[in-house]
Amino acid sequence: MFSENLGAQALKTIREFGLFGIFSADIFRTIVYAPIKTRKVLAQMITVGVESLPVVISTGATIGGVLALHAYKGLSTFGADHFVGPLVFLAMAREFGPVLSALMVAGRAGSAMTAEIGTMRISEQIDALTTLSININQYLLVPRVIASVLTLPILSIVCTTCGVYAGYLISVYSLGINPEMYADSIRSSVLTADLLQGVAKAAIFGLLFSLVGCYKGMATVGGAKGVGKSTTESVVYASMGVLVVDYILTALMTLL
Repeated sequence: MFSENLGAQALKTIREFGLFGIFSADIFRTIVYAPIKTRKVLAQMITVGVESLPVVISTGATIGGVLALHAYKGLSTFGADHFVGPLVFLAMAREFGPVLSALMVAGRAGSAMTAEIGTMRISEQIDALTTLSININQYLLVPRVIASVLTLPILSIVCTTCGVYAGYLISVYSLGINPEMYADSIRSSVLTADLLQGVAKAAIFGLLFSLVGCYKGMATVGGAKGVGKSTTESVVYASMGVLVVDYILTALMTLL
């Protein structure tokens, strides 16, 4: 019985990955061959990017301060507290900036994508648009995907900047580290490639959570309960995907 349930779950998971792959390929095909609706992309950039700024800024600032406290506690033991600045910057730029931005935006904007599209699906609005010969991918989905890919790198940079600045404030005014030393250590130890790695990650994470959000919205069935289920699954799958893909990207970037 256990083996049957395990096999059924494995087949269900494989089928879900297959359908998601077909859906993603269809979205990419639409991006390449169909005209992009610029106004809709800009509107989605406001929804995904501008409206997510408060949560991203607060998250970055909080994590930056915590990193400074932990880094100082560990490094000061060995008389290396002048490395607090580079450690905070590298951690925020390479990992915490893109990852936390993706997780926060997936929870806020990704869930909204799923709920909105799912509601349109169960209320037959998407069927009505299809009847009118409107390309659903071009009209509803592609603008959300493009907006997510474009805005998440910017949000990642904002998150990183807030984290580094919060680390500076904590280090200088709470821990007593020399401000010039904090800034100089960052300039001498950090490369442009460190920031570019985080930006590249953020763009990929934006693509991932937007595809998951749109896919789960289009796959919604079962009325209001189905919308809630799809929204929950969207946030969970997108968050798990971000963490798994982050490890893969980090491993690849480390080898290069």
